[in-house]
Amino acid sequence: MTGMKTFWQALPTEGRWLLSTVAIQTLGRGMTLPFTIIYLHEVRGFDLGLSGALMSLIAVTGLLVTGPGGTLIDRYGAKRVLLVGLAAMIAGCTLLAFATHPAVAAVALVLIGVNFGVSWPGFNALIATVVDGEVRQQYFGVNFALVNLGIGVGGIIGGFFVDVHNPSTFTAIFLVDAVSTLIPMALLLGPLRRVRTQGDPEPGEAPVAGYRAILRQPAVLWLTLLTFISVFIGYGQMEAGFPAFARQVSEVSTRVVGLSFAVNTAVIVLLQFTVLRLISGRRRTRVMQVMALIWAVSWLLLGATGLLPDSLAAAIGVLAFMGVFAFGETMLQPTVPAIYNDLASDRNRGRYNAINSAAFQGGAITGPVAAGVLLGEGLSGWFIAVMVAGCVAICVLAIALERRVSPAANGVTADAAADGAAAGGAAAGGAAGAGAPGAGAPEAAGDASER
Repeated sequence: MTGMKTFWQALPTEGRWLLSTVAIQTLGRGMTLPFTIIYLHEVRGFDLGLSGALMSLIAVTGLLVTGPGGTLIDRYGAKRVLLVGLAAMIAGCTLLAFATHPAVAAVALVLIGVNFGVSWPGFNALIATVVDGEVRQQYFGVNFALVNLGIGVGGIIGGFFVDVHNPSTFTAIFLVDAVSTLIPMALLLGPLRRVRTQGDPEPGEAPVAGYRAILRQPAVLWLTLLTFISVFIGYGQMEAGFPAFARQVSEVSTRVVGLSFAVNTAVIVLLQFTVLRLISGRRRTRVMQVMALIWAVSWLLLGATGLLPDSLAAAIGVLAFMGVFAFGETMLQPTVPAIYNDLASDRNRGRYNAINSAAFQGGAITGPVAAGVLLGEGLSGWFIAVMVAGCVAICVLAIALERRVSPAANGVTADAAADGAAAGGAAAGGAAGAGAPGAGAPEAAGDASER
């Protein structure tokens, strides 16, 4: 509680406005997210394959919009771009609530995808403008926990409320989703109307770098690959690979699968701030390596449930998988967005966050495809092996990233970096006096600034 109070006091007024409404904003999304494909297939009567293709329009549209959205954010500011995206979200949810034809549903889902494509880079740019330093990393973590809380509670409410035999219940939740989108719009037009994300160029300053120049930076390239693989083996499996494995291989009930998502939300909400305290001031790349090891354990747990299908042990293992996986999530969300925004400047922050968003959406699109191929062919063992191999790849990429990213962007405080440099200099001087010039200096500096 003390840590939360200190964090809250460190936030500027704009940051408090943003954070205080997150859970309410996402409540409506939580009510619709788990039930959209059920609505399309069972309520509106669309073919299951067509319903799945319609659902993919959200991610595909988001991926296509993200790049131009990042450029527009840098040019016109996050506020204007977000308002357009939120308006598209309201129109999409309202249209979807009354969609009785696939073409109408397609238009609605494309509009929702437009918002998804610009909201990630837009809100991240807004957050990075309002808060900085260590508070920024904490903010991303707390924001993630509140998003999960809103979606989790919304999902529970939606599960009790919707009825496939009563289409009006689905119409109601999509309209609630549209109304909840008015909250961030009100913030942008009210308390946050003076927040300006785009930076003005200094006299004689070079033009802002485009996507090609940004991706040529080794740190950005390695970070983007790490993000893609993290999502591919992580979030990309939550709506496809994990449920399919749990049902087909572990043979647990749908109730257990549903309960596992509640466990995921609970672990994130309960542990996020504790994890933030533990990782504060430590190298973000090291935190990612720990996360990868935790995720490897979680996937091995899930794989073990396939050895005892349709049993209490399998059910417990599925729930344990989601709990352990959620623990790893609490380490990913505060670190990756913070590195992107510490590498960026106010003049290209939209583009950096768009690259982050594109990597995330790319993993979210390809992850289910890979899971479908492997599990569809009955290669459940290979599916788990690919997930664990992905965890190993994250560790390797994190090591490569650490060598190419600055200590500041890697979460090392200025004091820690200075202490490390001083320790390195002292070690080098001592070694030189002993007749071994420079011996041991890198190791000493590394030990002193390992955090």
